[in-house]
This record gives sequence, C-alpha cells and structure tokens, in this order.
Amino acid sequence: MHLVPLCYLLWIFSGSLGQFPRACVSSKNLLEKECCPIWSGDGSPCGQLSGRGSCQEIHLSREPQGPQFPFSRVDDREEWPSVFYNRTCQCSSNFMGFNCGDCKFGFWGPNCLEQRMLLRRNIFDLSIPEKNKFLAYLNLAKHTISSDYVIPTSTYAQMNNGSTPIFRDINIYDLFVWMHYYVSRDTLLGDSSVWRDIDFAHEAPGFLPWHRFFLLLWEQEIQKLTGDVNFTIPYWDWRDAEECTICTDDYMGGRHPTNPNILSPASFFSSWQVRSNKLIVSYFKKNPNRSQSPKHQYYHELHGFANPLTGIADASQSSMHNALHIYMNGTMSQVQGSANDPIFILHHAFVDSIFEQWLRRHRPLQDVYPAANAPIGHNRESYMVPFIPVYTNGEFFIPSRDLGYDYAYLAEPELFHNYIKMKVFILDKQRG
Repeated sequence: MHLVPLCYLLWIFSGSLGQFPRACVSSKNLLEKECCPIWSGDGSPCGQLSGRGSCQEIHLSREPQGPQFPFSRVDDREEWPSVFYNRTCQCSSNFMGFNCGDCKFGFWGPNCLEQRMLLRRNIFDLSIPEKNKFLAYLNLAKHTISSDYVIPTSTYAQMNNGSTPIFRDINIYDLFVWMHYYVSRDTLLGDSSVWRDIDFAHEAPGFLPWHRFFLLLWEQEIQKLTGDVNFTIPYWDWRDAEECTICTDDYMGGRHPTNPNILSPASFFSSWQVRSNKLIVSYFKKNPNRSQSPKHQYYHELHGFANPLTGIADASQSSMHNALHIYMNGTMSQVQGSANDPIFILHHAFVDSIFEQWLRRHRPLQDVYPAANAPIGHNRESYMVPFIPVYTNGEFFIPSRDLGYDYAYLAEPELFHNYIKMKVFILDKQRG
C-alpha cells in the first residue's frame, strides 16, 4: 500500500473512471443493473426482433485469480462489469456492439453479411494525402463528442449505488485515452491510499488480447465517425530505428525550436490538451539513449510477463513494448496517460503485428492462455475492463485474419492484391 499525493488524486477525479454506453447511464439502468439498449433499426432491445441479439445475464468466470490483489469489493473493476450491470446485450451471428447495432470485425454491409479483409500499412508507405487524412481523422476524433459513450466522474458508491448518476460527455479520441487510463490505474483504498500492484491490461497475459481489441474498437469508431469504411491504423516499424523517425512536423511532431521538451508549434498536435487541462506538449523529450532504443530491444521479450502457467510478470525483464515507451519519454513514458500521445496508436499497431507473427508461427490452442491464477482480470475467461458489452481475453487470442485485418509486411501477395481491388471497388461505389 502506498500514500498518494493530493494533486494526483485530484488528477484522477478530474477525469473519468471508465466508459459507458450513453443509453445505459440512467438511474433506472444502474439500479436495475441492465444495459440492453434499443437498436434503432427495429426498436427492440439488442435488435432482438431482427435476430441481432438478446438481453442476457452475465456469467462471470469463477476460476481463481493470482495472489497479487489481496482485496475484495474495493474496486469497481473487480468482476467486471457486475458492479454496474448484470445484464447486457449478447449479440448473434456477425453482429456486435452495446446494442448489437455494429458488424463484427471482418464484416460489413447493412446485414453484416459481407466479409472483408483490411490491411494495416507502415505509416511511411502511406502517400502524402493518405498520411494527411490519417492526421486529420485523429484531429476530428479529438474535436468530436462521442454520441454513443459517456464517462462517469465518480465511483459507483459515490453515485449512491446508481441512484444518482454522475456522467459527462467526452470526445472520441479522449474516450480511448480514458479507457486505457481506467484499465491501468491504481486501486483507490480511501484515506489517500492506493494499491499499485494492479493492472487489468499490462504486465500479464491479457496485455496482447486487450490491446488487440482496443485498437480494433478504435479503428471501428474512426470508420463510423468519418464514413471511411477502409480506414485502418498505420503502424510504425521501429525495428531498425536509431532515432524517432516519426518525430517530425510532417508526421507526429518535431521538437520546439527553443524548448526541446515540448512539441514544435508547427506540429499537427501542438495544441492538443488532455482532460486534466495539462497540455499534451509534454509529449516526448526524444533524448536518444542507445541502450534503450527500439533497435537494441528488438530481440528481447515483447512484454514483461515470464511464467507461462501463471502469467505473473517478472519486473526484472525488459521488453520491446516498454522500451519504446521509455525511449519516447514524456507522455508516452507514463502507462496510465500514454494513450494521450498519438504515437501510442502507431506503436501498439506494430506490437500487435509482432503478436500476430507469434500466433502464425506457433498456432497456439486456447489452452495455451492461462485459464486460472493469472493476475486479476487476466484469466482467459475474464471479461476485459472496461468494455460493454463484455468480451473475454480469450476471444482475442486469435489470428488477425479471423478478425478481418492483416499487416502489409505479413500479408501474402494475393491478399494484398485483393485488398487493392476491394478498395478500388468500394471507392467507385461511394462515388456512385
């Protein structure tokens, strides 16, 4: 247990404690513990009349957790999402989403019957118009309030166990920043005390599946926001990088001419702010330390968990993922706030591609993923925090092609050719 400074607590409570469907945050929803919104397509909860899904009880895994978290019923994330909801939409066929109104990853069309395979590409392989469009989409997400989700500004107990909902709007980009913050923040024990040995998305086996789903959901939200059904997250291949090759004003931002610790005023992101009203221009110091550069960490472990049976982290082990965050310094070097930095997306897309290489090489069965005794929230059948409706870690311990996407440097030539043909077809269709 550690004491935490008052300013840190103020920073925590100035932001959100998770993400919730806007349609599920009334006192009625919270008191009844039900999140089964109506799908506008047929006016029924979860689109049940159209066979999209139905409102069902959540069945929590009862497999034992690891010993790292010695408390019970002190954190809203325990046995997610049962503190808030016991019933959510369970979608059928190729449907997904909090009201089953979306298509599963890899499908599209009005009835989600059309399969598709999208391709994530190296950001340096994008044309200038494509790169500029990506930056513009980030900026649009930063300045567009989410129509589907809100964030709470208090705990469930502070809401009088749901009878007094306290939520607020948030823009689409910051929604994902706060989801990443919420899943990794310390447990608040009261009396200015916190428990830091907890993280529902890092330092354990859930790290890769959680971030895989996180990026897919982020990608999907940008597609819905822009109407660009072909949008994919680019990646930054940092394997041979001796310096931050994307840290220029043409890409993710260069150094300020008089203060190397903040972004250049010519950067696309120099005016961005975070929810705590602190500028994101504390960004990265970019003081290259060759012993921590991405190239020198490439053949180390991808992330810091070592025991294949328990998934318990070994703090002495470094990793490619952590090394890049440390190398970037500033905003990126702090786990809870790192998603504020748009480089986070490019970095994690490449980390996901390494995960994909491992999956293709070893073709692991589901039982390779620990079913029990992993840190809290990381067992195979544990529901991933803070997503509603619920998804287990194991559901995203599968190949990317099963989720409708691939990476350009991993894709077979025929797949890449088909991707280009599909993209041209869709563009022609959009033009009428």
